Amino acid sequence: MNTPQREYFEKLISGQEKNTQGFVEYWQTYSDFGSWQFWVVLLMLIVPLIVLYFTIDRKNIFIISFFGFATHALFAWVEMFGIRSGLWGYPYQLIPYLPSVSLDVSLIPVGIMLVFQWTLKKNKNFYLYGIIAAAVFGFGFKPLLTSLDLFQMYKWVNIPLVFLLYVILFTIAYLITKLFMRMREKSM
Repeated sequence: MNTPQREYFEKLISGQEKNTQGFVEYWQTYSDFGSWQFWVVLLMLIVPLIVLYFTIDRKNIFIISFFGFATHALFAWVEMFGIRSGLWGYPYQLIPYLPSVSLDVSLIPVGIMLVFQWTLKKNKNFYLYGIIAAAVFGFGFKPLLTSLDLFQMYKWVNIPLVFLLYVILFTIAYLITKLFMRMREKSM
């Protein structure tokens, strides 16, 4: 790296560090254990995991979990992009370093995992039920989060776009899972 490039990069790193410290201070002031919103966000993390523990089909646990992990990874990447680009934000967080951890790690993946499990078990069309789940999350759950000030949209982001993102991400996670299922079948 040449000197101007190194200086510019270090300036960006310093700005990131200051920004992160600002989010930690915000969390300590408005979003820590003393706010009811913190406890709602904590419940959005814990309750779906408890439900999943008791309802997951143990015979298909690995394929369902793979699908859930694919969903989690895709959502984490999109959330990181959206937050860092200033397209949306979460004013109340469980951990200031991971702003959407409850949704990305638990609520959304578990919700769609249960839909995926049901379509596997009942031999139903995942695409249809994935769109229905996306509608529930996009047109039902996100507006609820917005009304509770747990989610904020900025710039050109709106609820139909959020719905479309859910459809796309659920579909990609499903296609990745189907690809791996086919590769496994061919190896047997």
